[in-house]
Amino acid sequence: MTEEMKPESVALHHLGAAAALDPELLCIFGTGDLGRSLGQRLLQSGYKVVYGSRRPHSCGPVPQGAQVMSHAAAARSASLIFICVHREHYDFIEMMAPHLEGKVLVDLSNNLKKDMYPEANAVYLQRLVPGAEVVKGLNTLSAWALQNGLLAGKQVFLCGNSAKAKHAVAEMATKLGLTVLDRGSLSAARELEDFPLQLFPQWRLPLCVALGLTAFFYFYLLIRDVLYAYFEDGKDISFRIMVSLANKVFPIVSLIMLSLCYLPGVIAAFIQLYRGTKYSRFPDWLDRWMLCRKQIGLIALGFALLHAIYTFIIPIRYAVRHKLISRVVDEMKNNKTTPFNFDNTEAWATDSFYVLGILGFFLYVLLGLTSLPSVGGSLSWREFNFVQSKLGHLTLTICTAHGYIYGWNKFLRPSTYKWYTPPGYMLCLVVPSIVLVLKMLLLLPCVDNTLTRIRQGWERTRLREEEGEIKATNL
Repeated sequence: MTEEMKPESVALHHLGAAAALDPELLCIFGTGDLGRSLGQRLLQSGYKVVYGSRRPHSCGPVPQGAQVMSHAAAARSASLIFICVHREHYDFIEMMAPHLEGKVLVDLSNNLKKDMYPEANAVYLQRLVPGAEVVKGLNTLSAWALQNGLLAGKQVFLCGNSAKAKHAVAEMATKLGLTVLDRGSLSAARELEDFPLQLFPQWRLPLCVALGLTAFFYFYLLIRDVLYAYFEDGKDISFRIMVSLANKVFPIVSLIMLSLCYLPGVIAAFIQLYRGTKYSRFPDWLDRWMLCRKQIGLIALGFALLHAIYTFIIPIRYAVRHKLISRVVDEMKNNKTTPFNFDNTEAWATDSFYVLGILGFFLYVLLGLTSLPSVGGSLSWREFNFVQSKLGHLTLTICTAHGYIYGWNKFLRPSTYKWYTPPGYMLCLVVPSIVLVLKMLLLLPCVDNTLTRIRQGWERTRLREEEGEIKATNL
């Protein structure tokens, strides 16, 4: 080690203007992946970093510009210490209790499963070092996110018994580009430690909705197409279950999920118009719905991608090739040709159907790309809002028109309603049509005034009812 990296080489400076300009020195216990990634990020943010290690001479590579000392020397040199070691290695911290008096200890540890220990790691750490101020936080950050700089706007949680200590940690986290949420005292530490153990918490509701819609329409179309052909026409077309049936379900679910992505915004707009303010809180169910719109949109994109892939493989399927070859062989065998008249209307409908499908899928992909943090972070708020709102509704409009053109000449055919049930594409057009109609109503200049008058009328009615109840009580 160089002279300036020796454990006892901590330089002391007189307090003054020059010292005030020096970067703050932070300490990290642990030189694993998380500790090294955190140190690199702190150095990039303008801090000085010192590592505390059991083997300061052979601890492995650390970020350039950081020092490595013994635990005791590193603890004496900094007032804010990050604990990046597992709970089972906390024994050395108890022996260092005299050196940690008055220090702020940030516990970043997590467990492999819930209720692994009788008490939270941060509570256990506070019991080992009662003279220190323990703050639980930053434990939802991964080494990969720290290394790749994907921290802008990311929310982290803090809890601790000392408001001063939490303020110091929150100030540091803000400099890293993080958004800090205070969860209260150290008794909330177990809740914070359980956060990383949750499996896709924001994806559960969208995935359940998508799986429910997939199962419903799959069995619905199975009854209408496969079972109907078997019982009514005596045909066994069960081979369509794998590709044809799935290729009908995927676009149906995709369009419904896309419309569910924009429906809560329309509902929220009408609620704001009715209440006459945008500052009142939405219902909890609407809040939860709006928070998972990104996941709903990405699932819709996934189903649209599956629909595109399945469509490409249609010409190479055995059933399609066999049907075409059989038609040619029959005509050659019977020495006849099937009259084929060009239908200009059908040609226009077919070309429009494919063009709208291609444009809709292109906008789908564009929306999905802008939802990625690396892409969305490079856009201004106005640009991001334009893509996700304006182009989003345009995508919904194009995809809905794609569905209408698919069945433009089938709506009035009696053969379309097998067993008196509507086809799947008709059902899937209901929700997006409602969303687009409500959105167009919001764009009308008279809607705001109309809804305001309705709200005022309901308010007057409510006041009259309350006055009537008061008079009845007085009597």
